[in-house]
Amino acid sequence: MDSIYQFSAPLYNSESFALSQLKGKTVLIVNTASKCNFSVQLSSLEKLYQEYKNSGFTILAFPCHQFGQNEPLDNLAIKDFYQGQFDVSFKVFGKVMVNGPEAHPLFNYLKSHTRGISQNRAVKWNFTKFLINPQGQLVARYAPRTKPETLKQVIEANLPSALNANNLNNAKIIPNFNALKGA
Repeated sequence: MDSIYQFSAPLYNSESFALSQLKGKTVLIVNTASKCNFSVQLSSLEKLYQEYKNSGFTILAFPCHQFGQNEPLDNLAIKDFYQGQFDVSFKVFGKVMVNGPEAHPLFNYLKSHTRGISQNRAVKWNFTKFLINPQGQLVARYAPRTKPETLKQVIEANLPSALNANNLNNAKIIPNFNALKGA
């Protein structure tokens, strides 16, 4: 099955993280940058994470220095900044490229499965967001200006429990005629 689970990426501390560990979770992948004007979204992202983490939701931050040179910090300093300034507790990865020949394969995958502004596949700026369902497939892509708190409804609709409830509601009920014989 085509999914994000085929990829791994280094965390801020260089430890490799296999995305297959996220099977069954709803994931929001965000390319971030500490010096970007949108970095205030890290606080909103943390609130989303805290609200839904016990329901099978997680956020993955991928710092990127490609846009406006807005991520000058090294990986450890990025993690410290995110924690110190925004109390971030979700996973922070090492810096990646999201466009071009050195783009991380995960971002090539994400871009190949959706288009952004003006139907262009390239990521245009920091804080582009990609929502992944519990099967590891891309559900939607959101522009940097999209505020994290506006994603609550779509996140809730894609949480593992919501998907299971929808499957139960849409399930065909097959009567057990053997149970009716003695009635």
